[in-house]
Amino acid sequence: MLIDTHAHLNFNAYKNDADEVIRRSLNVWMINIGTNYETSKKAVEISERYPEGVFAAVGLHPIHLETGLVKIKNDEEEIEVKTREEEFDYQGYKALAKSEKVVAIGEIGLDYYWRPKTTKKKELFKQKQKDVLLKQLELAKELNLPVIFHCRMAHEDLIEVLKSEILNCKSKIRNSKLQGVMHGFVGTIEQLEKYLEMGLYIGFNGIIFKNIEGIDFEENIKNTPLDKILIETDCPYLTPPISVNQRLNQHKSAVIRNEPLYVKYIAEKIAKIKNLSYEEIADVTAKNAKKLFKLALK
Repeated sequence: MLIDTHAHLNFNAYKNDADEVIRRSLNVWMINIGTNYETSKKAVEISERYPEGVFAAVGLHPIHLETGLVKIKNDEEEIEVKTREEEFDYQGYKALAKSEKVVAIGEIGLDYYWRPKTTKKKELFKQKQKDVLLKQLELAKELNLPVIFHCRMAHEDLIEVLKSEILNCKSKIRNSKLQGVMHGFVGTIEQLEKYLEMGLYIGFNGIIFKNIEGIDFEENIKNTPLDKILIETDCPYLTPPISVNQRLNQHKSAVIRNEPLYVKYIAEKIAKIKNLSYEEIADVTAKNAKKLFKLALK
């Protein structure tokens, strides 16, 4: 069994065939992740059409937060930013999260990829993201749900925010361990260790097949304990390398979207790096996902 812990079948890329993609995934369970109110609502609606195996997360992604300080264009991954929200609607997202199929708050976090040019505007831009992140962490605590963290070009700030949050929890005699996952982790060994110290899981997806300056994905995977690894696709983005024959046989085209079915290629890659069998990685990552997101109870 495989569990894709980060999919986006709630995005427009699947507006005509989301159910077909789900049926094609066979034994792959999946969590569809919201990035704003609209896509969060869609993720819940999709999950509620299936008695098991399809779940949802709701949250406001930082690139969908309207700061009024920077214009965001579609980047190389074709991320859609048509709908942006001036504020985080706490009660609106809370109502969505009341569905029994919602297993997490996310994806939320910090993203400094598109940012203002002046120092003053940068600080305002970063602070608004941090403020909204804290509100969503509060919602996760209120509902006792784990968090799916997004972070791009902002690891040191996110680590600082989360450390402060842990200290704040301790002062209020709350559970000091964060429940959550660093989605699609792209960072250094030192940053990885800090997230692991906080008790977070680490999510790996198709980006591990890429070469990114300063990032050693193989070492990150080697240094992540088996009981802290989750696998994901982030579909429709980051399609892992698959043969032209496979592309042609499945879709009659050499151009392909990513989809939950391809999470198996992530498991295969991790198995090779860890010098373990594919079956072992599939088994342990499924157990990890069930534990973090309490999927056995849904």
